[in-house]
Amino acid sequence: MAKPFLSIERLTQQFPDGAGGTLTVFENSTFGVEKGEFVCILGHSGCGKSTIMNILAGLAEPTSGVVKMDGKHVSGPSLDRGVVFQNYSLLPWLSALKNVTFGVKARYPGWSKDKVEAHAKEYLAMVGLDGEVINRKPSQLSGGMRQRVSIARAFANQPKLLLLDEPFGALDALTRGTIQDELIKVWSQTEQTVFMITHDIDEAILLADRILLMTNGPFARVAESVEITIPRPRNRTEIVEHPNYYAIRNHLVQFLGQRSKELAGQQSHGDDQSPESVVIDKTATPPEAQSEPATLRAVSNE
Repeated sequence: MAKPFLSIERLTQQFPDGAGGTLTVFENSTFGVEKGEFVCILGHSGCGKSTIMNILAGLAEPTSGVVKMDGKHVSGPSLDRGVVFQNYSLLPWLSALKNVTFGVKARYPGWSKDKVEAHAKEYLAMVGLDGEVINRKPSQLSGGMRQRVSIARAFANQPKLLLLDEPFGALDALTRGTIQDELIKVWSQTEQTVFMITHDIDEAILLADRILLMTNGPFARVAESVEITIPRPRNRTEIVEHPNYYAIRNHLVQFLGQRSKELAGQQSHGDDQSPESVVIDKTATPPEAQSEPATLRAVSNE
């Protein structure tokens, strides 16, 4: 069987517990992400989502296990992996444009200055930033604009994997919705592979191809992989009308509210901890309806 584009294999992370023992955040976690997929991961605080993100970004080393991307081991930061953080992480002394060109120049050192600038402006325009605003420094931009710059910077570097760590968590609801739409637009044009942490169930359903559900820690694990059986393009005002929307949402709420606690603390005993695939589709024709002929019923005239 072919390996997925991003392969997480028997990943284990342990830390000292402060009392002379060891805290196991997760162990033998195994899952994959296909090329071009948009995957969100959901779970309660402390389950290890950000730890997995840091390992994928090369900012942390696991206690054991490996991460492979495009068949190569992931170790240390790389321009092949871009990260968008919740707190923007822009260089305050550079303009919005120069924050983007800074990374592009590192990614493509052979490009001319004009080509680098044109490339950066193209991605800033994709997230709705153009004109004089791109020459402002981060302190002169709203929170929503700063996050747009951060997203443009990450996509402009054209990484093989884009990692989003709750990128909309600090934004108000209206700005959050607008930038979610911008993110979908840019992703649909670039077809880059995206792995995103979020606490927002509705956001995950709107954005993701699949949602990974984590149990509570310690000994947390990715227990389920839920396919989002709602076709793209998706519109936030229309998606709620789809027959699968509330069925999927209710499943996610039930898992996070109850099953994540019930499944917590289960040790792997050396086995791979792979998620169960879940497909919820109210629009599909039941197999029995496809295979069984229609039943004829006698009708009496009496």
